[in-house]
Amino acid sequence: MVDYQAFLDSINREAYHAGELTWEEDGYTCTRTYHYSPPGCHTSCGVIYYVKDNKVCKIEGDPLDPCTNGKLCMRCLENDECFNHPDRVKYPMKRAGERGENKWERITWDEALDTIEAHVREIWEEYGGPSILLTHGTGRNINWQTPYFAHSALHTPNVSHIGFTGFACYLPRVCGAMGPMGDFPIVDASEGSELRYANPEFVNPGLVVIWGNEPLKSNADGYIGHWLAVCVQNGSKIISIDPRLTWWGARAEYFLQIRPGTDSALACAWLNVITQEDLIDHEFVEYWCAYYDELKESIAEMTPAWAAPITGIPEEDIVGSARLFATTKPAAIQWGLAFDQNMCAMSLNLAAVDLMAITGNVDVPGGWLLVHNAFECNGGYAMGEENVPPEWMARKLTHAFVLGGDGADFISHADSDSVLTAIETGEPYPIKMWWVQSSNEIACAAMDAPRLFKALSSIPFIVNSDMFITPTSVAFADIILPVAMSCERDSARTWWTPLRTMKKVTSYYEAKTDEEITLALGKRLNPEAYPWEDAEGLINFFLTPNSNLSQSGSQADRDRQASDADVDAFELDAHDEQFNMTFQDLIHDKGYAYDKFNATYRKYEKGMLRPDGQPGFATPSGRIELASRVYEVWGLTPTPYHVEPYQGPLSTPELMDEYPLILTCGGRSYEFFHS
Repeated sequence: MVDYQAFLDSINREAYHAGELTWEEDGYTCTRTYHYSPPGCHTSCGVIYYVKDNKVCKIEGDPLDPCTNGKLCMRCLENDECFNHPDRVKYPMKRAGERGENKWERITWDEALDTIEAHVREIWEEYGGPSILLTHGTGRNINWQTPYFAHSALHTPNVSHIGFTGFACYLPRVCGAMGPMGDFPIVDASEGSELRYANPEFVNPGLVVIWGNEPLKSNADGYIGHWLAVCVQNGSKIISIDPRLTWWGARAEYFLQIRPGTDSALACAWLNVITQEDLIDHEFVEYWCAYYDELKESIAEMTPAWAAPITGIPEEDIVGSARLFATTKPAAIQWGLAFDQNMCAMSLNLAAVDLMAITGNVDVPGGWLLVHNAFECNGGYAMGEENVPPEWMARKLTHAFVLGGDGADFISHADSDSVLTAIETGEPYPIKMWWVQSSNEIACAAMDAPRLFKALSSIPFIVNSDMFITPTSVAFADIILPVAMSCERDSARTWWTPLRTMKKVTSYYEAKTDEEITLALGKRLNPEAYPWEDAEGLINFFLTPNSNLSQSGSQADRDRQASDADVDAFELDAHDEQFNMTFQDLIHDKGYAYDKFNATYRKYEKGMLRPDGQPGFATPSGRIELASRVYEVWGLTPTPYHVEPYQGPLSTPELMDEYPLILTCGGRSYEFFHS
């Protein structure tokens, strides 16, 4: 067992300079802050940087940080090697030979910005803003800066990914949960509250299903693996569903070594056991769920005996694990890439929501916690859309606009397949400029690299902002801009909670932060949308709750509409009261701020989820829809189902003698964030 209070009491607060932002120690200037990309992963951990002669010499976890309690992965501990690497891009450069030759000429920032501005204005005049495309990597600390830059400075609606990234990673889970439930869940391991495990309302999960995920290695999607490791130390049981035996599987009550691509069959069989044996939470289903009978009927034939030969899991293990999940309270599902990169990913995500809902484990302590970005600060891909001329906004490369599909465009950025169609065919219009922000598209994001190489080579003008010269830089870039790393930038981020700040402690040659780059070009191209004197002003704009978003439907709006009777433990003005703070205020306060919304359980009882302030969920019925009506609008089957992978022992048995192995993608190692 981990005694959290004993851990806190054991910290030498004087040695760690509690309450201080910076201090001197053994010839180093020490700064307490958070690390976030670049370089890095999806998370943001509390660190102490030890700096001498403008270099980070050592990185240490900050035990006084309630978010990570001083724990760091090996990648973060070794980031000083990356910060100080001699091969980093030091200056703006332009291509001095043919694309692919890796020949560069150093230029000034003014020359780089002049060149880019000239191309942008020429494209505006001849083709229009939509012929400019901006892409970036996955969930890093550019998810608000670059969309605002694309919309407000470049006047393009086309912010996207090319070839893969978000559309086949994480977003299926986001959409798969938002459809039937109206909000997004994460496993409650006490992370919603600054009190953490000492929160009197928190209950340690009785069981966590680690499904197609290795949180200790990946720390993906803003979720830190050691949160769950502490839960295991405090008694949480584990069911591991994975083709590979992991740390979690070695400690599991059930290690279900599933055949890759058959997760939905297992999920449907679990639903069958739980519904047929009446192991449901009757009160939660009656009051807070809709269409239970439709769900039960749809999976009536999907028995463990049916699923066993499909999944390769013994029938008795399917039955036993389903019973354990349904009867252990509270329980939660920690999901990973298996829920995204799957023939029937959306069905699998719906099945997970249904499993959690019918067992009454939604938004309860130790179950699934429904979360928003802290203080609604992050407008994400919608940031700055109002600055795109309406006639150009209407030409965003969405699925509906390009391919004629209905109900398929759920997220704010342009559709990656539609973007690729435009690049390859020039229809419905050509792409004449590509801005790629800190993403090695050709190496890390391309399912079909030769196709991507051919397509991207056709774009006349390409700007690449990055820390290193990558294969993407060599193959395509006409201009390279040097980007500052985490220790070299003032910034702020929110992925769920808490809101965290990064404090600049060093600089590297002429590298600029993402905020500085977007501000410099923004003031040239659309100064009305960039009224700030420096990047700190842009950060303060981001820190404004609901920045750049209509209040209608926002969490702040829901809070204000909720009645005092519905919300006894939640302060209605929590966002406003706690968050009239600037970047400097936040840095010199704690460096972080927890949003009470994410620390509140059973929000559906308190009117905190629906736009009208009424109890319930943000769905058409106001309940969790076990048979999703939103899925129907999207053209999807509204109940869980299984589709057999198009190659494998059941669909192509004739291939198994020659090709007996099944490839899985997305696995992680401790050393690298990417697979």
